Amino acid sequence: MLILIVNVVYVLIAIAMIALILMQRGAGAQAGSGFGAGASATVFGSRGAGNFLSKSTKWLAITFFAISLFMGWNATHALRKPAAPTQQDLGLMSQVPAAPAAASTTTVRTAVPVAPTQAAPASAVPVAPASSSTTQSPQTPTQGN
Repeated sequence: MLILIVNVVYVLIAIAMIALILMQRGAGAQAGSGFGAGASATVFGSRGAGNFLSKSTKWLAITFFAISLFMGWNATHALRKPAAPTQQDLGLMSQVPAAPAAASTTTVRTAVPVAPTQAAPASAVPVAPASSSTTQSPQTPTQGN
């Protein structure tokens, strides 16, 4: 449950960082302020939003990297724990029947197959169906020249 919450916070911080970085002015924006544009069009006043946006971006980046390090540590820490001896989920392969256990090399098979001493009763022997006299073999078509 904790990892789910951390993942949601991680994604929200990433989206907030993208938004804050896109709202900041680029390096070429300073050239336009010399001709009268720039400071008068800012939402945060004549000083601009540079101070607020840069500090917010800095703290979001620090939080983003801290969460990244925590999630990496947690993933490696979870791998070190010994797994409980449960059966591994194989997905589709779990439906395949397991191979029978191989006979050990120490056992020697001494049983020899023996022919049956009595003949099977006549009723147990399957009989082929009698061929029908009405059955006709397919005829090949003749070509008329």
